[in-house]
Amino acid sequence: MERYKSTRIASIGGIFANIFLLIIKAVAGFITHSQAMIGDALNSAGDILSSLMTFIGNHIASKEADDDHNLGHGKAEYVYSLLISVVLLYIAVKLFLSSFSSLFNDYHYQYSNILIIVAIITIITKFILYCYTNKLYEKHHNILLKANAMDHRNDCILTTLTLIAALASKMGYLYIDGIVGSLVAIWLFLSGMEIFKNSYDVLMDKSANESIKAKVYDIISKYDEIKKVNHFNSTPVGYQYQVSITIYVDGNMSTYESHDIANRLEKDITSIEEVYLTIIHVNPIDINKKK
Repeated sequence: MERYKSTRIASIGGIFANIFLLIIKAVAGFITHSQAMIGDALNSAGDILSSLMTFIGNHIASKEADDDHNLGHGKAEYVYSLLISVVLLYIAVKLFLSSFSSLFNDYHYQYSNILIIVAIITIITKFILYCYTNKLYEKHHNILLKANAMDHRNDCILTTLTLIAALASKMGYLYIDGIVGSLVAIWLFLSGMEIFKNSYDVLMDKSANESIKAKVYDIISKYDEIKKVNHFNSTPVGYQYQVSITIYVDGNMSTYESHDIANRLEKDITSIEEVYLTIIHVNPIDINKKK
């Protein structure tokens, strides 16, 4: 399936790119003792783990439904994106504590042009990865791709801050490095919380949003035979939803006719991109009964 193949390619590309960035950032950070660059290196280490989780989660999610998993393995995307968020939160807390403490403790910071070079290489690399991954997400709506695209975007912004810190330190404003490291940590924490919430909502079977419900009801409204609808339920199945609805039709209608309506409605609703499976329950109603 193209959706899973694209995610696999994006994750592999992310792994190799982040390994390269981790090495050059770590070297630059430890040579200069820059908290901002060390934080950037830690972020790249988290990115490698995130890309690995994306690869594993995508591999599991791509498996077809089987006897043990009747609705497929789609939720694996959200299990692993949840793990990615936990990694981001951990790195954010560690980085914040280190950077914030550096504002009150002396540390041997040494400016070097290598900080500028590494920052520029990182920004260019991450911007290219963001454009590519975000384009894939807009096409396939895979939360793992979204998590990776957000990560690449954040890296562009955060490394820009690291670049600013390096330029400021060249002018003698050494404390800017600790401030930027703290800001990087806060940004990572907020990004991790957003991914955590999105993943948690699906794993806790949060129902379909109003936009998807509107699409379903729009299709139902085209069936004049359906007199009433209730018991709209939806359950996440990976990036899609299983939808179940109870419809009411004329009680004088034959069983064959009422079930034919239900079958056609199931096919129409399942044609919606966000819907994985539709289950329709049919009830009779006395259309001559006075309200």
